[in-house]
Amino acid sequence: MSQAEVEATTKDEFVIKEKAPLRPVQSPTDLCLGCGTCSAGCPMTGVEGFDPRRIVRMVLTGLDRELIDSKLPWLCTMCAKCEYACPMGINIVNLVRTARSMVERSRVPGQIHKGVEMALKTGNNLGLPTEDFVFIVEDVAEEMAEEEGFSDFRIQLDKKGAGLLHTLHNKLVNTQNEDLVHWWKIFHLAGEDFTIPRENWEGVNWGLFSGDNEAMKTLVGRIVEHMDRLEIKNLMYPE
Repeated sequence: MSQAEVEATTKDEFVIKEKAPLRPVQSPTDLCLGCGTCSAGCPMTGVEGFDPRRIVRMVLTGLDRELIDSKLPWLCTMCAKCEYACPMGINIVNLVRTARSMVERSRVPGQIHKGVEMALKTGNNLGLPTEDFVFIVEDVAEEMAEEEGFSDFRIQLDKKGAGLLHTLHNKLVNTQNEDLVHWWKIFHLAGEDFTIPRENWEGVNWGLFSGDNEAMKTLVGRIVEHMDRLEIKNLMYPE
């Protein structure tokens, strides 16, 4: 490959550093000190070779394609402990997310990719039909009402003018109904007037996690539409 071809490839492909937004402090990735503070606070450091410092160095040295083709971006939990600890304010999470966005969608880990497709098509990451969702939440609400002190509890779907829109984490509907009850008990005892949307109720935006900006905007837009349609000012977001 000629020098011109190398430079063209570099310009076209190796752009994670340019695409990943900077933090408000405007600290560019190039200011990495290699101090390892990010790695020390990362819960995934050492797992299958993962290390936040390694990712930053790969981006700095132009190894974008190697990073994109590796499993490293998908090992990150995106908890942001690394960038919180970074003394130079480098936005490491956005480096990871930008790398994910450059991965072919067919190569995105199965559960995340399928979840995004399901959410776009059905309104939730599980692909749960509306009637099944309504049955589950109403059934859980009825069981809660049988407990002492909660006999007057009722679940309200699509209530206009409620004080709070409660979007849900799919696991609360699928496998962890008891955690759903915990939230409802807090709301009830606090006198919080809340409602849940009957459709497009998913609150976990896997478009964000997968680096799919268009999907992310669509899913966020649905929540905004709920709040406008139901005239609600406050949002309970499960993530």
